[in-house]
Amino acid sequence: MNVSVLTQLAALKGASTPVLKAKWRELFETEPPAYNRRFLESRLAYRIQELAYGGPSRQTLERLQAMAKQYATRDAAERKARPVHRPISGTKLIREWQGIEHCVTVRADDFEYLGRPYKSLSSVAHEITGTKWNGWVFFGLKNHQSRT
Repeated sequence: MNVSVLTQLAALKGASTPVLKAKWRELFETEPPAYNRRFLESRLAYRIQELAYGGPSRQTLERLQAMAKQYATRDAAERKARPVHRPISGTKLIREWQGIEHCVTVRADDFEYLGRPYKSLSSVAHEITGTKWNGWVFFGLKNHQSRT
């Protein structure tokens, strides 16, 4: 990374809000939005790097526009629905618990453990541990500190 770019990025942290807004006017040639300081800092940092090193490729911009168009054609309920992040059917989830290896098979509508169907990974985790667990966390499919 260019020293000048690094210097500009470091200066953003200590800059006052009026200075950030002035920098916004300089880099974007528009009035700054009424967002919080954190937004201004992050967007300015991106813009500084974009001007120094270039922005997204033409192919990336076209792909993003196609995705936006596809998203816009969905109805409101469909847009708000959380995407299903479920492992593919047939996937084997293996977890060692207290020295014993446990294997769960992902099926189309449920999970199989020891030949029995379970509606959720949490119910499998409960069966294994005897306590309540988030099944996605227990099987390492989700970090317990993140929201997704």
